[in-house]
Amino acid sequence: MPIKEYDVVIIGSGAAGLTAAIHLAQDKKVLVIAKGALDGGSTAWAQGGIAAVLDAGDSFEQHVEDTMVAGAGLNDRATVEFVVSNAPAAIEELARLGVPFNEGEQFGERWHLTREGGHSHRRIVHVDDATGAAVQKALVAAAQANPNITLLPDMVAIDLITSRHGERYSGDGHVWGVYAFNRQTKHVDAYIGRATILATGGAGRAYLFSTAPRGATGDGIAMAWRAGCRVSNMEMNQFHPTCLYNLEVKNFLITEAVRGEGGLLKLPPGVPGGGERFMDHFDARGELAPRDIVARAIDHEIKRLGLDYVHLDISHKGPAFVREHFPTIHARLLDLGIDITQEPIPVVPAQHYTCGGVIIDLDGRTDLPGLYAAGEVTESGLHGANRLASNSLLECLVFGEAAARHICEHWQDLPVPPAIRAWDESRVTDSDEEVIVQHNWKEIRRFMWDYVGIVRTTKRLERAQHRIDLLAQEVDDYYGNFRVTPDLIELRNLVDVARLIIRSALKRKESRGLHYTLDYPDMLPNAEDTVLAP
Repeated sequence: MPIKEYDVVIIGSGAAGLTAAIHLAQDKKVLVIAKGALDGGSTAWAQGGIAAVLDAGDSFEQHVEDTMVAGAGLNDRATVEFVVSNAPAAIEELARLGVPFNEGEQFGERWHLTREGGHSHRRIVHVDDATGAAVQKALVAAAQANPNITLLPDMVAIDLITSRHGERYSGDGHVWGVYAFNRQTKHVDAYIGRATILATGGAGRAYLFSTAPRGATGDGIAMAWRAGCRVSNMEMNQFHPTCLYNLEVKNFLITEAVRGEGGLLKLPPGVPGGGERFMDHFDARGELAPRDIVARAIDHEIKRLGLDYVHLDISHKGPAFVREHFPTIHARLLDLGIDITQEPIPVVPAQHYTCGGVIIDLDGRTDLPGLYAAGEVTESGLHGANRLASNSLLECLVFGEAAARHICEHWQDLPVPPAIRAWDESRVTDSDEEVIVQHNWKEIRRFMWDYVGIVRTTKRLERAQHRIDLLAQEVDDYYGNFRVTPDLIELRNLVDVARLIIRSALKRKESRGLHYTLDYPDMLPNAEDTVLAP
């Protein structure tokens, strides 16, 4: 088995991983591995934009307060202040790298700023309705141009290499890199370094309906948990209110900015109140209420009236406005026979963002020496019980740089990696039952959607816990006896993160933000994190 050494190993090639790599590569040899293509993660899928205080009428205090309100008080204020205050510099850095943010429409306005749900001010800088793709392109180009950065696609991370994998056992839990399945050779390689950064994204694919890409299977959270890291607030899964309802296209997001620019949520024709708005019955902010409130409102109306979807209508803004502000969405839906300049969009809620994750500090450090993390894989304290729109890419940028900065400043404190044992492939054989892996994957996603979704009860959560415990035994046996494959690796991680989500949801005896349970509908006076330790 090849064992290759770098200064720093980064797992994940989205905004968090590549930002860290670019800042480290001034004098460090950096490896970035991606599970699939370099642009296959969630960053490239982000539509809306990045939140930052860039207008004279806005303030850091307002951005902080909006974030805290959306997070239902579960946020860590110091973290929110840290991220918000570093946001303008992060935007400037992206502009320097060539991200073509939309120019301002008013005199003296450098960039066009839009507004999204939960924000008290226009502060979302964007590239049309495909901001993430533009950010990803610029970051990949910068990384490819740097001779100190090695980019390796098609590497499926299996487990973190810790002190127990050394030829001489050490019990300090130090992380030295990662074992990864090479899709090209079909074998396992080891990549080691003085520091390792997890930037693997969230766990959206634990749910049946999700806007996340295919690879969002909670790999980093599961690997960190198995290695000995604590996780926090895993019950806080954000459901985006507006995912396209289409039987063939199951994960196309309709950006928050559609509502920010005047889109209205209405009941479809043929039911009581058909064609009328309904959000004002649930919140005074209407369509601009935070995502958890809008998602629950849509879920309520769908269940109350037996609907498959509700309508999101922006057609009243006029064809030219719609095409100019939402060219990607307009073109994609036109291919599906929906002209959003003339008719409404059928939408349903879908899992969108994992607000909980691996606990980190303001330097991106986890519980384990040598291991850092940034982005959706983490629970930094920024999002609390509900992420404010367009704070996600921002978190990746700020914490990617923070982790890189801390590694550089403390480089001499990071020990040289010891001799590492090779991955043992001799004890297992190929499996002829891969269909079972697919069935187990589907079962997890179905019962997580049914029992651990937008509205929960203790009975539903206990049913989910019983099913995931049975699946965990089955997958452990399967993993111990057969050669690893990408599907088996992902299934193992999905089982781990699903168990963490269910355990966390059962521990929270209140309704707060994204965790809403009929058995405990009130919010407790004190906001406390749900922390799980291995």
